[in-house]
Amino acid sequence: MASNFEITTDKKSDGFGLKLAGDFDATSAWEVIYAIKKLPEDAIRVTIFTDGLKDILPFGLHVFHRFMRSLNGQSTRIVFAGSNASRVSPENPKLVSYIRAYSSNFMNQPFKYAADLKRD
Repeated sequence: MASNFEITTDKKSDGFGLKLAGDFDATSAWEVIYAIKKLPEDAIRVTIFTDGLKDILPFGLHVFHRFMRSLNGQSTRIVFAGSNASRVSPENPKLVSYIRAYSSNFMNQPFKYAADLKRD
């Protein structure tokens, strides 16, 4: 795991939030996968907050995306939030919803919610 990577897990009213911070490499990806697997199976939503990520390494994404594709058909809804959401989320838009950050001019409404935003 990258020496500066950490995950903070928060219980939310509609599920759980995982806040990622630091560099995202293959070992960090496994840490996120393990954190997701540890969550209760009846979690309605898992929100992965990506604003704290710094360097996102390709092999880390590969490992994480392979795991995400294996979740196809699972009831838990995984949502990506923050400025790195489109980079960390897998290619298959059926698996996730994207949350994109507004520009800093919209501080009162920091996130835009959409079920099927297209990739850049």
